[in-house]
Amino acid sequence: MTAEEAERLRAFFDAFPGAERPYLLLDYDGTLAPFRLDRFQARPWAGVRGLLDQIRRQGRTHLAVVTGRSAHEIAPLLGLDPPLEVWGLHGAEHLFPDGRRELELAAGAARAKLEELRTQLNRDSFGGRFEDKANGVVMHWRGASQRKARLIERRTRALFEPAARTDGLSLLEFEAGVELRVGRDKGEAVKTILLDANPDTPVAYLGDDLTDEPAFRAVNRVGMRGLSVLMRRQRRETEADIWLRPPAELRQFLRMWLTACATASQEPHPKRTRTRSRKTSPALLEEPELAFSAKA
Repeated sequence: MTAEEAERLRAFFDAFPGAERPYLLLDYDGTLAPFRLDRFQARPWAGVRGLLDQIRRQGRTHLAVVTGRSAHEIAPLLGLDPPLEVWGLHGAEHLFPDGRRELELAAGAARAKLEELRTQLNRDSFGGRFEDKANGVVMHWRGASQRKARLIERRTRALFEPAARTDGLSLLEFEAGVELRVGRDKGEAVKTILLDANPDTPVAYLGDDLTDEPAFRAVNRVGMRGLSVLMRRQRRETEADIWLRPPAELRQFLRMWLTACATASQEPHPKRTRTRSRKTSPALLEEPELAFSAKA
């Protein structure tokens, strides 16, 4: 990472001592796990499940997954017991660890339009992969040749874009696909999650896709106690604070989180203000196994 990004990361972990339970909010596909054409084979990168389990068992972090998937798909893939809180369908669905579920559904004209499109796309998906969600319809072209992907995208947009003018429906673009949907986006989900957070609580959001940009913006609005992380192998234009490359730098980040929480729990918790003389996060960045390589 750049020197500026390293300093931003240092400042974020500096806030852990004296703060209450930090929030770690995570996208799934492309962030915790590599993309797979068969999404049910997208298991977390090696070591990630164990690190998340350590963070969960440490009891110092509010952990949640914010994903475009249906929320019930995450627990079998992640394999944590008890399961994490999951905001699915880009935020339109909330699955609690105890199994309770809340879901925003289409109504009226939007519901009728989605049913019409489901019927049509089940009959002809233009050579792409049609995904039927509770709150929308999705077309994927990941894995298609460039020529075929352009054709699928063109035909899908010709169908979805006029439909998006229906009251309650909106178009959501992501890498190698497009979705017509109702309900919250990831940014609104993050805002809802943080309603119960104290003003000094650190919060980080890790994501990779265009659909994570609203979540990055929501976290950026909380100021220096928030950290938005673009987690992907190639840098792209983003509103995230820093860029990390999975899986190695993802594992390094999670180890830093564990260490910061462990160190913070051993220190007295003053009221709000702290000086830069703390011994915690500078030491984290000096640990060879936790230090990130410099990148332009």
